[in-house]
Amino acid sequence: MLRPNVDIAGARLLGLRRLSTPPSAADMTKTTLRAEIESFAIAGRFTISRGSKTEAQVIRVELERDGVIGTGECVPYARYGETLDATLAAILSLRDAFAAGLDRTGLQSALPPGAARNALDCALWDLEAALAGRSVVSLAGITAPGPIETAYTISLDTAEAMADAARRHSHMPLLKLKLGAPGDADRLAAIRAAVPETRLIVDANEGWLPDELQDLLHAAQRAGIELVEQPLPAGNDALLAEIDHVVPICADESVHALTGLEQLVGRYDAINVKLDKTGGLTEALAVAQRARDLNLAIMVGCMVSTSLSMMPASLLAAFARWVDLDGPLLLAADRPGGLTYTNGVIDPTGGTLWGTGKRA
Repeated sequence: MLRPNVDIAGARLLGLRRLSTPPSAADMTKTTLRAEIESFAIAGRFTISRGSKTEAQVIRVELERDGVIGTGECVPYARYGETLDATLAAILSLRDAFAAGLDRTGLQSALPPGAARNALDCALWDLEAALAGRSVVSLAGITAPGPIETAYTISLDTAEAMADAARRHSHMPLLKLKLGAPGDADRLAAIRAAVPETRLIVDANEGWLPDELQDLLHAAQRAGIELVEQPLPAGNDALLAEIDHVVPICADESVHALTGLEQLVGRYDAINVKLDKTGGLTEALAVAQRARDLNLAIMVGCMVSTSLSMMPASLLAAFARWVDLDGPLLLAADRPGGLTYTNGVIDPTGGTLWGTGKRA
């Protein structure tokens, strides 16, 4: 249940009411929207090329109809011009539309791809499943995922510190190395020496320079890296069509939703599908299918967030060659009822937070 969250501007109280208040007869025939900002402590510090943070801030959404509640979660991302308060306001601007019958189809045009639509889209999937008494997997007509091997992220640090972190997590099936700063070739060599048998992928977070790109790709090749994510800034990645891809290259910041997928062919070998970019599971499923049609391999990714974000994203695992859904592992504590992680393997059957088709 949502807890009232006081904000001096009043924005974070919009749409909230005490859930203990019995709904009126009119409320039972419409969809009521509530949302709030929540914070979760990160276990230590999470660092990429653009900075560090010690807490994950998310927006949790509830949609209630006929006494049944569906939930969703999103993470606004400053890199894409999103803020917590603006995203919350965009979500709550649709309260009247939901009360008037806005559904998942209408939502796709009511908001653009992004974090706000993601939380609402996933909440609608959860609500529809609970009202129908069927799982989201069944409603979507997809195959239920089995055990999922996920990457575990090693934050950007010195070569020695990253090598030590990789060694401590070498039991994980796949490590994702955050790079994008001077000295990346040394980091790659040190990490590979520390974990000679571990599968490794790299995320440069737009941090490599054009004149060093080919050398760094060769350093990645020598280190046995399986994939390099977003080496160059989005919008400045035409060079990728002209160089030798000695390691497969994956688009992250350069791809958001269905629009523009075709322009990636020849530049990238894979795309990172994140629900906070596509605007929810609905478009993410369409993106995954279109990417396969274009012979682009798929990674399923996430922001640092709870299992409420991971559970809908995990349904894309069947499409993916790489899965990076380690958000809850980076937190000091996940939500109750979240996914079970054992040595980097997700059991998608144990979580009760989302998509089960059971009424709250």
